Amino acid sequence: MSNVNLEQLPATIAGNLLEIGAVSLKPNEPFTWTSGIISPIYCDNRLTMSYPAIRDSIAEGFAALIRAQYPDTEVIAGTATAGIPHAAWVAQKLNLPMAYIRDKAKGHGKQNQIEGLIKEGQKVIVIEDLISTGGSSLKAALAVVEAGGDVQSVLAIFTYEFAQAEQAFRDEGVELQTLSNYTALVEVARQRGSISDSDVTLLQSWRENPQAFGK
Repeated sequence: MSNVNLEQLPATIAGNLLEIGAVSLKPNEPFTWTSGIISPIYCDNRLTMSYPAIRDSIAEGFAALIRAQYPDTEVIAGTATAGIPHAAWVAQKLNLPMAYIRDKAKGHGKQNQIEGLIKEGQKVIVIEDLISTGGSSLKAALAVVEAGGDVQSVLAIFTYEFAQAEQAFRDEGVELQTLSNYTALVEVARQRGSISDSDVTLLQSWRENPQAFGK
């Protein structure tokens, strides 16, 4: 069992993501997401797979959170595709069964949406890499519920902290927790001198109203 400090975890994970470029902050040279949103941040947590020490710190963070708050968990379920490797590493650390959830049922064979075994009434943690609007993560969690599982929480590596996502989870009665978040990331970047105080203002305004950013 590790000695993960859950209070320090948001800053630790944020620092790791910045260090490897899994998250990039460019308030003055923003990115354009596929949705058309102009954004000062780009997040690609898939990069963490290529860094053994960092992916292990993420898995340890998830495992510590589950041990502390969801000790009765019986299955770890990853979202396809980015949540799958992290779910596997967490399941291994906790010696628990693992499953994964497709975005939709297969069109052939048994037409499964969930691969692996989730039995009726089993307590399930859903592992995700990133929360933006929360739509796909909620869809995965509700697929587990439909299959008879009891979703304890969705756990993700990082969230943009959009009010829309937080409200969506509340509306569905699904708990959400993340290892790190936008607020922690911006603060760590500021402390490291990667961004200026004026950049912080821009970054905060984007989180509050992403549709208006850059207009």
